Amino acid sequence: MAILRFNAIETAQNRATIQVNMPAPKVSDYFGTNVFNDNAMRQYVSVDAYKKLHQAVEQGLKIDNELADAIAGAMKTWAITKGVTHYTHWFQPLTGTTAEKHDAFYDIDIKGNALEKFKGEALAQQEPDASSFPSGGIRATFEARGYTAWDSSSPAFIMEIEGSKTLCIPTIFVSYTGEALDYKTPLLKALSAVDKAATAICSEYFDKDITKVVATLGAEQEYFLVDKALFYARPDLMMAGRSVFGHAPAKGQQLEDHYFGSIPSRVRAYMVDFEIEAQKLGIPIRTRHNEVAPAQFECAPTFEEVNLAVDHNTLLMDVMEKVAERHNFKVLFHEKPFAGINGSGKHNNWALGTNTGKNLLAPTSKAKENLQFLTFFVNTVKAVHDYADLLRASIATAGNDFRLGANEAPPAIISIFAGAEMKKVLDELENNATIEIEKGDNLYMKLGINKVPQIILDTTDRNRTSPFAFTGNKFEFRAVGSSANCAAPMLVLNTIVANQLQQFKKDVDKASELTDKKEVAIVNVLRDYIKQSKNILFEGDNYSQEWAEEAQKRGLPNVKSTPEALDAYISEKSLYLFENLGIMTHREVEARYEINLENYIKKVQIESRVMGDLALNQIIPAAIAYQNELVKNIKNLMVIGMGDIEGTSTVKEAISDISKYIGTIQSGVKKMIDARKEANLIENTKQKAVDYENNVKSLFDDIRYAADKLELIVDDNLWPLAKYRELLMIR
Repeated sequence: MAILRFNAIETAQNRATIQVNMPAPKVSDYFGTNVFNDNAMRQYVSVDAYKKLHQAVEQGLKIDNELADAIAGAMKTWAITKGVTHYTHWFQPLTGTTAEKHDAFYDIDIKGNALEKFKGEALAQQEPDASSFPSGGIRATFEARGYTAWDSSSPAFIMEIEGSKTLCIPTIFVSYTGEALDYKTPLLKALSAVDKAATAICSEYFDKDITKVVATLGAEQEYFLVDKALFYARPDLMMAGRSVFGHAPAKGQQLEDHYFGSIPSRVRAYMVDFEIEAQKLGIPIRTRHNEVAPAQFECAPTFEEVNLAVDHNTLLMDVMEKVAERHNFKVLFHEKPFAGINGSGKHNNWALGTNTGKNLLAPTSKAKENLQFLTFFVNTVKAVHDYADLLRASIATAGNDFRLGANEAPPAIISIFAGAEMKKVLDELENNATIEIEKGDNLYMKLGINKVPQIILDTTDRNRTSPFAFTGNKFEFRAVGSSANCAAPMLVLNTIVANQLQQFKKDVDKASELTDKKEVAIVNVLRDYIKQSKNILFEGDNYSQEWAEEAQKRGLPNVKSTPEALDAYISEKSLYLFENLGIMTHREVEARYEINLENYIKKVQIESRVMGDLALNQIIPAAIAYQNELVKNIKNLMVIGMGDIEGTSTVKEAISDISKYIGTIQSGVKKMIDARKEANLIENTKQKAVDYENNVKSLFDDIRYAADKLELIVDDNLWPLAKYRELLMIR
């Protein structure tokens, strides 16, 4: 097996940088060319159909058959002119990846002739096999029917792979009985709810011209790149997405020289290539840089409406993997592919924007607008405080459990960083702020609150250890894992904010009965909210033990494992929240809970199996082979009468250490296999997940410790697995 490793090293070291040619001098010349966007529709759709579609998307109206036929015909004509031969409904089942079934653009007539065909009914709806996707018990295996339905708010696009072109139509995915089986369906409902709740507050209290509020998202995507040959020399990376073994290299990230450093030429060519493909698909990628850990990088887009941003991030990950093949790389999206160095996150930058062009989380120079800003800021804080456990559940995965709380990732305690100056503003609002009248009905707040914009934009620092940080004009949900579908945290965040805004309006209307000034009522309610939720505000080091102790005193949950964290989904409070807002039924929430638990079990099971396989079939044989060489060396020395010379004691000690570590691995793997068998007998999904957490996963560290110690002892020429220094440094 060591031969595979050295062949992989030689291959990786001899890779040439692949030349990437820009399709045009300016990005604007090719941006969105593979998207059936506004420009394409104006060219291929009639004026009447174009107006009707925009009205339907804007107002959430049903698209009739006649309009669907018109759009389908135009979409087909546009796609065929670009060389497309097939179309697919592109959806996001609860597998964590995307799904697609390709159909050709032609049909056979009664005379046996091929005829290009694409009707509105094919655009609007298809029927994939729902029994083969996770349903959490909603669908039995023999009940196969499910439906995909066109999401007209997210434009169709052309996926091009090695000359093959397919028209992809973003869709929702529901069961035959109507339950959501995907990420998109409940997310769309949550976005509608936050729009309705926020618009009601804006139009009634602040600005009647505001008729729509859109949640926006900018998802920063972190990832690792390893050479393809080295990747295939690591079965654990292939099977589990992370290295279950591997001793830390002499040089990791301790010199802090990789972050924002010069991008290696081969990596840069890859970045340029996938950016071009992404930009053709309308994905507004603008940022690229080295991240903190060696072989770790990041890309980031411009903010977009949440639903489109989720689609784009999911599509981007697919594009990155496909383009990596051209450059002989493998992309690792796992949250912690390598122990001891930075893990990877997907920072979700979230804000609320209006149809009038205002960011509701951006302070301004006008006092009344800053009251609007404070309204949405404080309500977001209150929402996160009241549903911190549910927000934690939204980011709970087997991979993220390895990352949270380690190497610059935030801990499992959900807290909010507001910034020192913004914290002062909130303290003033809670304790001292008053409302006064200036120039007739122009109301303003005393005590410096009207100076919020200068305070925040100039002096608000950043806190890399905070899971949920305010960064001047948005909130950054930093705890989201790099492999996650953004829809999961965005579903929860927008739902809890919508719920809180609805409650705020009720509270303000009630408080208005005690005063004739609406602004006074608003401030009084905000003051109460700050008092109720200020425990979640924390400006210090989230890694410190002092904070963990303080958080416990404040009653903030510190849930470190996925099986425990997921319980928040099915609490009575959460079930009521989702159903009351019409986001998900009890059955749909409970199904997702089951699916997430099952996914956790399978991930830990796969890691356990690959760990046992590598330990028994590669690491121990290599260790025994080296041990035999050492024994042979001692025997040979004894034959010539040099068995007691100085230095043989070190060899004997190495032989003893190898035996000890082999024994530790063998006994540990046996315990792990037995524990896995016991866990598999448990029928209750939650109990099984907990058993995998406590009795299977808990054995990983001891097995790994012994294996990593052997890596330091065994002759490098015999070691079968590509080492960290090779995986991280050869690119």
